[in-house]
Amino acid sequence: MFERPAAGEQALLVQLDFGEGDFAERLEEFRLLATSAGAHPVAMVTGKRSRPDPATFAGSGKVEEIRAAAVLHGADLVLFNHELSPAQQRNLEKALDRRVIDRNALILDIFALRARSHEGKLQVELAQLEHQRTRLVRGWTHLERQKGGIGLRGPGEKQLETDRRLLGKRIAVLKERLEQLERQRGVRRKGRSRSEVLSVSLVGYTNAGKSTLFNALTKAGAYAADQLFATLDTTSRKLYVPTCELENGRSGCQVVISDTVGFIRDLPHTLVAAFHATLEETVHADLLLHVVDAASPDREQQMRAVEKVLAEIGAADVPQIVVLNKIDLTGLKPGVERDECDNIARVRVSARTGAGLDLLRAALAEMSRKLAAPIQEKTAHPITEHDHRHPDVAQ
Repeated sequence: MFERPAAGEQALLVQLDFGEGDFAERLEEFRLLATSAGAHPVAMVTGKRSRPDPATFAGSGKVEEIRAAAVLHGADLVLFNHELSPAQQRNLEKALDRRVIDRNALILDIFALRARSHEGKLQVELAQLEHQRTRLVRGWTHLERQKGGIGLRGPGEKQLETDRRLLGKRIAVLKERLEQLERQRGVRRKGRSRSEVLSVSLVGYTNAGKSTLFNALTKAGAYAADQLFATLDTTSRKLYVPTCELENGRSGCQVVISDTVGFIRDLPHTLVAAFHATLEETVHADLLLHVVDAASPDREQQMRAVEKVLAEIGAADVPQIVVLNKIDLTGLKPGVERDECDNIARVRVSARTGAGLDLLRAALAEMSRKLAAPIQEKTAHPITEHDHRHPDVAQ
């Protein structure tokens, strides 16, 4: 259904510098994206521009350099670490005589590789089709074959028009199915609210160690790997937090902790829109644990990228604790950092070695006590369903 780099396919990588900063970190992340999609990077073409060229993004001179490099290294396709317009992609493919894939399509492809659950696969397919909607220029006959195009075509209807119509129908079906799953998720969420269970979501940049931390806290055995977007499907487990002394005299309390999809800078809007049902867990959480790779030289930029996505999905005001993970790689010691109001701001841990996890559990217990009253109030006054959808989601 979707053009993806075949395993071991030779890829030429292209990244231009528009003065955004952190160029080296973006370059390394791009290499990881390419290899995560199954491509084999053979060379890299870089350059500086003040702004993108409207026709070819890179400009005629740079396009000729890219073409020469592709021929020299025998590249099967060219990957751009930028978002290309449909016209720019068409012009580049014509000039380079090779397939051209932009950053958005590359990320969507990795999501397609990682999706395991039924809902995850539906969300990825919706994001892919939304991305392809404006790129129907080369005869997407796979849609006609899948749907049995004979008998569906109107009198005199062109292939492109047929593909667009079938694409629209498939998008409508996917949105309807995802809305059903979202309603089911809302029912489960209300059930947790009635039982006064604290809802905690792990958020953070991709490969920050969220799944490793999730497993260390809950012994869930969720899939964790040193790769981008290892987790797509939200997994939730109950976690018993000791010494959580509430006003009713309990010596402990339960929280539901959820491991969610990792974010990345310049996350495609179609992907955020398609995954809004999954990200609703983050929006409705009582507390966010923002997991940060403490060993990454790019961690400040990564944190800003996460905060940007949280703002987009309506979760910017959810209480948050920053969890500095992977301290075993930095020489930092486990500890708790507080703000000027004596609230917990950061906890330093290593999910891999277990260092500092007792401090994190204690932090959860403290936050449980502070948030107990709002949770009880939320139970007394059930939540009405607000629409926290991303602006790009069609209503």
